[in-house]
Amino acid sequence: MLPSFLLKALKWPVSLTVKSKLVPQDPVKELGLDPSKPIVYAFKTASASDLLAVRRLCLAMGLPDPAAPLQLAGQTVPRCLFMDKPVTLLTRKRRHGNFRDALKALLKPLREDNQQDVQLLPVSLFWGRQPGHENPSLLGSMLSDYDSPSWLRKMLIIAFYGRDNFVRFARPVSLRNLLDQRDDSDDNLSHKLARVARVHFSRQRLVMTGPRLPDRETMLAALLKTEPMKRAIEDEARSRKEDFGQAEQRANQYLQEIAAKFSPGFIRFLDRLLGWIWNRIYKGIKVSNAEVVRQLAHDGNEIVFVPCHRSHMDYLLLSYVIYQQGMVPPHIAAGVNLNFFPAGPLFRRGGAFFIRRSFKGNKLYSTVFREYLYSLFQKGYSVKYFTEGGRSRTGRLLPPKTGMLAMTVQSLLRSSERPISLVPVYIGYEHVMEVGSYLKELRGNSKEKESGWQAFKSTIKALRQDFGQGFVNFGQPIALSQYLTEQVPDWRRSSGDADAKPSWLTPLVNRLGDEMLTRINDAAALNGVTLVSLALLCAERRALSREVLENQLDLLLALARQAPYSAHVTLPEQDGKALLEQVLKGDKFQVSEDGLGELISLDETQAIAMTYYRNNILHLYMLPSLVARLLLDGPKSLDTLCEQVLALYPLLKAELFMGIDEAALGEHLQALLGALEQQGLVSLDGERWQAANPQRPGYRKLWLLSGVIEESLQRYAIVLTLLRSPEPLGRAELENRAQAVAERLSALFGIQAPEFFDKKLIASLAATLREAELVVLGEQSELLPTPKALALDELVLNLLSNEVADTVRHVLCKDC
Repeated sequence: MLPSFLLKALKWPVSLTVKSKLVPQDPVKELGLDPSKPIVYAFKTASASDLLAVRRLCLAMGLPDPAAPLQLAGQTVPRCLFMDKPVTLLTRKRRHGNFRDALKALLKPLREDNQQDVQLLPVSLFWGRQPGHENPSLLGSMLSDYDSPSWLRKMLIIAFYGRDNFVRFARPVSLRNLLDQRDDSDDNLSHKLARVARVHFSRQRLVMTGPRLPDRETMLAALLKTEPMKRAIEDEARSRKEDFGQAEQRANQYLQEIAAKFSPGFIRFLDRLLGWIWNRIYKGIKVSNAEVVRQLAHDGNEIVFVPCHRSHMDYLLLSYVIYQQGMVPPHIAAGVNLNFFPAGPLFRRGGAFFIRRSFKGNKLYSTVFREYLYSLFQKGYSVKYFTEGGRSRTGRLLPPKTGMLAMTVQSLLRSSERPISLVPVYIGYEHVMEVGSYLKELRGNSKEKESGWQAFKSTIKALRQDFGQGFVNFGQPIALSQYLTEQVPDWRRSSGDADAKPSWLTPLVNRLGDEMLTRINDAAALNGVTLVSLALLCAERRALSREVLENQLDLLLALARQAPYSAHVTLPEQDGKALLEQVLKGDKFQVSEDGLGELISLDETQAIAMTYYRNNILHLYMLPSLVARLLLDGPKSLDTLCEQVLALYPLLKAELFMGIDEAALGEHLQALLGALEQQGLVSLDGERWQAANPQRPGYRKLWLLSGVIEESLQRYAIVLTLLRSPEPLGRAELENRAQAVAERLSALFGIQAPEFFDKKLIASLAATLREAELVVLGEQSELLPTPKALALDELVLNLLSNEVADTVRHVLCKDC
């Protein structure tokens, strides 16, 4: 233990100069700490300032005081273990701390009492989170705390970075479990644990600060000398009939255009700036499942973050959250359209590297970009890219663009020494600042070009708004090498070649892209705005009484809890009443009052905007809505329900990237029926399930729930009915006619969703029909319906109202 007089002398100076951030924010809950069992702290270096910074946090959380000795089985044993002592002023030689001796002292009473346990809690501190440079300056060396700094260097470090101190608690180790699992002597066990602890602290530093920074120009120059780059430059020179130097200069220009200029100092500045902005415009940012990602990074995985893309805010918000969660902000693949002054240079310092929309016809650019990405992986930087390519204008996930995924797989083929993990990330908002411009674009307006003035105006406007809450949910990661082994068992035969593009690569990355989007949706976040939007858009005239709306919100929350779509979906803690009260403080819904009470409604403009937020969570309620629609059509046995749901599910799954496997669908339907029954919406009569009596409140709830799937069913009915046309249609003609009919239905029945007649959505549906073997190609490449498609068409038409079904049937007439 450190001398008590030293701790007392430094207590006030440290409290005045040091501000610590804790990762994770609630170690007791997130790490499974048991406050009833003794806790011993393990540090890298015996430092009074480190101990006092941790002591303040521990006392605030109700954890034992690290500065107080531990009484164990009547013996006084050390509360803190230190790997090293600070180096002396005149030498950098490592001096070992008390780790081994103190650990042996702890193990002795545990051997005497086999019921006693001690939790060994590793604690890492990082001042300024400086990664250091491969060739550091004198000042950089003085401010680096890599090597158990001397007291003088520590004073300088605290002077510069005292307000930027991160404290990372790791998962505790049970000494009782270690003793029970091993027969080693205390000396051997303490030696092995010390070795493991040293590796742990080293990895924690790499996770928190990242690898040492290279000189940018030196790194880019080295990239130009790699064999793949030289071959590409030679090919470029040959094809353009120019000398090697000209082609090399062009490659260098591409590198300068692409490469980031990562600056830890700018990241710290950005952390403070964004912290101020988020606190001003958001009521909080909720983060879920970050510990899984931290553990992956700690285990030596190369992390590739693959988030959904809803807003320009995504770039900044996710990097900010990752930094706050104790990891290095990733290098970000950003569209070259964002490389404008002054944003471009700032983005580069924040880790952005820029990518053109298309590589087509430019082999040199493709090679340059691939080599740069590979170099990031090799140096140990995490990477972030949006597999959708651009921002979603409708709130739905966009079909994946697989170019970056393909290059990631090729990087693994080239060198599989370090495992790569793809981490899907769901980003959700209660307010997306671009929704207004998205709606204009969907109406046909051209996309406004990004510029410095536009960014400035958007920022000033954003600071005056209330964005509600933000949500960042890390989904279930994909271990890329394991995924490849499952999909292509002999994939390692293709490894080693930088230009390798095996025949299986394209179909594999297509499946991988769909899987990433599916896992993003599996990690969705429910919030008040999305739920209220979903409920109101299912109502006639988009209006409900306050009481009915509160009850419908309670139903939606109950279904999410009792028949969960995925274990990774997060739910609000409030009930429907509290949730609605919170949402109405915004300006997204109309509130009026008559003699019977309050009405909550949407006007036409609000309804169109709210489809964006509804679409964020549409996939979570498609199956409950389909079951509701089927039971409102008439009583059905479980087998019949499963059969009809399975008939429609491939279309829903492809449209919305739904993650429930067909093999597990029957079990999920039983859970749904149980939840609906518990809420009084359905009942079991003998062997058949039936809807609640129309006179009961549950019937109204069931009817509203059934509206979630309405627009999808109408779109399916349009396309399936067109396939029955006397004159077979080719794919392009089918898409054009389906779009025209969808526009007609939208006008006739007041459908407000901008994506209802979106040609891309219809084209995706046509492709799914072929994959699901609902259509076959004729001799002239026309699409011919199978008997299965004809039966599905009848099922879908029966689920629509008579008026809508009759209108759709008339599409067979040329004058429809």
